[in-house]
Amino acid sequence: MNEKIKILDQKKSEALLGGGQKRIDAQHKKGKLTARERIHFLMDEGSFEEIGMLVQHRSNDFGLDKEKYLGDGVVTGYGTVSGRLVYVFSQDFTVFGGSLSETHAEKICKIMDLAMKNGAPVIGLNDSGGARIQEGVVSLGGYADIFYRNVRSSGVIPQLSAIMGPCAGGAVYSPAMTDFILMVENTSYMFVTGPNVVKTVTHEEVTSEELGGAMTHATKSGVTHFACANEVEAINYLKQLLSYIPQNCEEDAPSVPYEMGNEEREELNAIIPENANQPYDIREVIEKVIDTDSFFEVHKLFAENIVVGFARLAGKSIGIVANQPAVLAGVLDIHSSTKAARFVRFCDSFNIPLLVFEDVPGFLPGTDQEWNAIITNGAKLLYAFSEATVPRITVITRKAYGGAYDVMNSKHIGADMNFAWPSAEIAVMGAKGAAEIIFKGEISSAKDKDAKWKEKETEYQTMFANPYRAAERGFIDEVIKPSETRIKLIKAFKMLENKVDKLPKKKHGNIPL
Repeated sequence: MNEKIKILDQKKSEALLGGGQKRIDAQHKKGKLTARERIHFLMDEGSFEEIGMLVQHRSNDFGLDKEKYLGDGVVTGYGTVSGRLVYVFSQDFTVFGGSLSETHAEKICKIMDLAMKNGAPVIGLNDSGGARIQEGVVSLGGYADIFYRNVRSSGVIPQLSAIMGPCAGGAVYSPAMTDFILMVENTSYMFVTGPNVVKTVTHEEVTSEELGGAMTHATKSGVTHFACANEVEAINYLKQLLSYIPQNCEEDAPSVPYEMGNEEREELNAIIPENANQPYDIREVIEKVIDTDSFFEVHKLFAENIVVGFARLAGKSIGIVANQPAVLAGVLDIHSSTKAARFVRFCDSFNIPLLVFEDVPGFLPGTDQEWNAIITNGAKLLYAFSEATVPRITVITRKAYGGAYDVMNSKHIGADMNFAWPSAEIAVMGAKGAAEIIFKGEISSAKDKDAKWKEKETEYQTMFANPYRAAERGFIDEVIKPSETRIKLIKAFKMLENKVDKLPKKKHGNIPL
């Protein structure tokens, strides 16, 4: 038996080395951690249990029969993060560049299946050159097996993807179907076709970083939700993200102990500028309302005219969607609509209550927006809110104009509670534009057109640019002082804790994609 145990120990030692010390050193020289080091930093000390350590590929073509590595380029298993069960796969770039083979894919599928059966999140640490070319269609089939499970798992268990190196070709579609993507600046990139193919087909000269680097996807495409300075920061972000979300769709979002104290926030009374056209940072409102230092922003660098992220209110996890008056006056456009819609749908999938701060002058006009389908994209956010069955509360801080008023979680599309500050302006459009349309005849026939226009603008403003018409109709449940926003929200979410709302029986809706 001792001899057999010795053989086992030798095999395990071999597996721990992946592609060998030389390749591990090369990985470190690039500023990257190895697959096992990443798992070490992610999981609770001593909790990781590996599955499939001794797996080898089955291919004999193109000399592969002479080059085999235990584990076959991916480390898979389960363990705990902050005491909670998670499943993880970590691709090993030291073995065939982390390329995906038939057995590599089978290992990933195995832990995805276990995660579904046991209702726990899956975390993918991606670092792969793509499909293993020597295996041909078998490796492509492996990708499809993973894609299929991504879709089956969607909305059932959280799926998180950290891109720690290359992720190209078909490999990008698995992370794209997961809930959140994190990328590392300067060492990770994602693209369907690389710079060489781009140059051949379109004659564009572009680097990997420019084409699909972390900052490109964080600012231009919105593919990645977080751009991290290094791999350790990315891993810490993963842990922080997990702290706000439940294990699966059957559980409630996690909470932390909280003792009620003085919940008044007097500073909020002075946050809205006297001039209705002057910007302010909605993050200041968010920070004053939520528990101290609990805001975890998502998609921070993309579509900055809307702010989304997780926070805690009286210890309980919530999702926040807020127009940002400091960027483009907080208008809704294509990117902000899709960004917010995706976040709303995630929160609804995993029982995370939604809080909306509204200050929106409308949708962004222009040919660029219309020709690129602002209608369809704006409808995505409308659809997402209308479909959501979690507790939903809106606070209108200032402007709520036109169709954007409807879209931003209005009472009419199923919001549970709608509050407004006294500074709220709820109308079809701004007073200036409205006066020009309604009183066009009177203004054009007046002797002093400027004075008449100003008079009519003031008349419209007095009549409609306030929250009271909407409150009279019951579209606003209460007009509140800004300073009492926090306590009102705590009480309202507490009241909605046991909310039950079911969608009509259907296979699934047809969201405007």
